[in-house]
Order: sequence, then structure tokens, then C-alpha cells
Amino acid sequence: MVKVTAGKEQLGDFAPKFAELNDDVLFGEVWAREGQLSARDRCIVTVTALMASGILDSSLKFHLFNAKKYGVTKEEIAEILTHAAFYAGWPKAWAAFHMAKEVWQ
Repeated sequence: MVKVTAGKEQLGDFAPKFAELNDDVLFGEVWAREGQLSARDRCIVTVTALMASGILDSSLKFHLFNAKKYGVTKEEIAEILTHAAFYAGWPKAWAAFHMAKEVWQ
């Protein structure tokens, strides 16, 4: 797992504790728990949760790239988003599909 420093880079001066929690706890400790859940599966869960929450910005795009990096195929992400559309909302799925299409091109 690559060390994430986005929190410190983007918010370190403004919100140092939040940046620390983002980089060291969320992406350091939680994402590192590969024995409990693989990075690939965490990517799938995260993409689905972001889509369901309506977070359809650079956060979703980052996690779509992560999903691809950890082996989620174009066919799998299409199936994941299609399935989630029925639970999370059709318009959210449309937005997520547009991002996923860019990532898997």
C-alpha cells in the first residue's frame, strides 16, 4: 500500500489533525488491514459507498482509479455500479458510470 499524503498536502496547514487522521488512520491503519479485507474489496466497498452517498467528485474518481489499480475490471465495475444503482439511485449511477468510463478507457 502506497503512503497517502493528500491530507497533509492539501489541508495540513489549515486542519492538521484532520489531515493526520486522513493520512495516518484512514489510509494508514484502516486500509492496511489486508488480513481482514483485501485492498481490492475495500475499493469496491468505497466506490459503492461514495456513489450511494452522492459523493460524485474527485473522491470517487480517486477510488475508481484505485479499484482499477487493484484489479477490478471494466466488466466488474459496470456490474457493481449497475447493482448499486437499484439501491443507491439511478442518477447517482449515471454520474458514477461517466467517471468509470473515463477511468477504464
